[in-house]
Amino acid sequence: MGKALIIGAGGVASVVVHKCVQNSDVFEEICIASRTVSKCDALKEKLDGGKTKIHTAQVDADNTDEVIELIKAFGPDVVINVALPYQDLTIMDACLATGVHYVDTANYEPPETAKFEYKWQWAYKEKFEKAGLTALLGSGFDPGVTGVFTAHAQKHEFDEIHYIDIVDANAGDHGYHFATNFNPEINIREITANGRYWKEGEWIETAPLEKKEVYNLPEIGPKDIYLLYHEELESIAKNIKGLKQIRFWMTFSEKYLTHLKVLENVGMTSIEPIEFEGQMIQPIHFLKAVLPDPASLGPRTKGKTNIGCIIRGLKDGKEKTYYVYNICDHEECYNEVGSQAISYTTGVPAMIGAMLVMNGQWQKPGVWNVEEFDPDPFMDALNKWGLPWQESHNPELLDLNVDNKELSR
Repeated sequence: MGKALIIGAGGVASVVVHKCVQNSDVFEEICIASRTVSKCDALKEKLDGGKTKIHTAQVDADNTDEVIELIKAFGPDVVINVALPYQDLTIMDACLATGVHYVDTANYEPPETAKFEYKWQWAYKEKFEKAGLTALLGSGFDPGVTGVFTAHAQKHEFDEIHYIDIVDANAGDHGYHFATNFNPEINIREITANGRYWKEGEWIETAPLEKKEVYNLPEIGPKDIYLLYHEELESIAKNIKGLKQIRFWMTFSEKYLTHLKVLENVGMTSIEPIEFEGQMIQPIHFLKAVLPDPASLGPRTKGKTNIGCIIRGLKDGKEKTYYVYNICDHEECYNEVGSQAISYTTGVPAMIGAMLVMNGQWQKPGVWNVEEFDPDPFMDALNKWGLPWQESHNPELLDLNVDNKELSR
C-alpha cells in the first residue's frame, strides 16, 4: 500500500519495525532513521528478506533540514515519530514542508522544562488543515489506546461518561536494583513532576506521588497505584463531553520509589545544568548514561502489564460502570519481537495508527488525538496485532474523592 519513515531506533522503534514488517500488505517499504545508523542497520539485518523492503538512514531529528532531506529522498506516505518528544515539532515542521502525514506516541515537551502539554502541537492544527495533511498525536498505549478505549466506551457503552480512571500497572521484574522501562530521562521527569487531575473543569495539583491507592488488577493482583499527571488527561478532558473527572494512576514498588527518592535527594534527577570537569551537563543525562538501557531489559523481564480505563457514567438513564483493559506478558513479547512489554504496548499502537492514516480510515486534515476518530477499526486491529482487549461491566472502583483524603506512602 505504501511507505513509512520510522524515526528512532530504540526499544519502541524496534517493535514498530517488527510490526510493520509483519503487516507487509500495508507497509511495502520502510526506512529506519536515527542519529546512530548502526542501530538501524542492526534492525534491517535482523528483519530483511521478507516482503517489506527495508532501508536505513542517518538523521539528526533536531535538525529540520536534515529531516526534510531524508523525507524527500525516501518519499514516505507517513512519518512515524518514535524519537524523543523534544523532537516532535522539528519533525512536524519537516512533514509540513514535504507534504507527508505525521504520527507520534508522546506529546512535545521542551528540553529545558518538564512540561507535558499539547498546546505546542495543537497550535499546528491550521497549518496541517491548509496542507491537507493528518497529524495523529499520541498513538501509543497511554497516551493512545487509553484514548481509543474511552472513545469505544463513549460510542458503544454509555450515553454520558462522567468519570474516568486510567490505571497503568507493570508487574514485570527485570532483576535490577533500579532501572526504567523506557527512556530514563523522560520516565524520571514524568514521575518527579507534580501530579494533576481534572475535575469539574479545573486542574487540581498534587505533590509528586502524594496520592496513593491500592487496586486489585486482573491477573496481577493488588498493587500500589500513585496519581500522576499524564498528557492524555488533557486531550480526553477536552474531547469527551459531559466528563466530570479524569485521573491517571501508575504502579511503583517501594524499592523503585526508595531508589528514586535517594537519587532525587542527591540531585541526580535534576534537569538544571551544572558544571562538571569544565563542561555544563544536566545530572539526569549522566544518570541516564549509567542506568541500564531499557532496550536491554527484554530478555530479563518476567511478569505482566495491565493498562486500562475504569469508566462510570449513564446508559438509558441508569448508572453504569465499565472497565476495558489489556494484559500483556513480557516474556511473550520478547519471544515475538525481542522487546519487553512496555516497548511492545507502545510500538504496536504506533503501527496501527500509521496504518489507519495510510489506508484513509483515520485520515483527516488537521492535528488530532486518537479519541477524535472512530475507535472501531483501531479496536479491531488491537486484537489482530497482539494487544487483545478485555472488558468487565462490574469492576472494582476507585474512591472518587481524594481531594481531602490523606493518602500517603
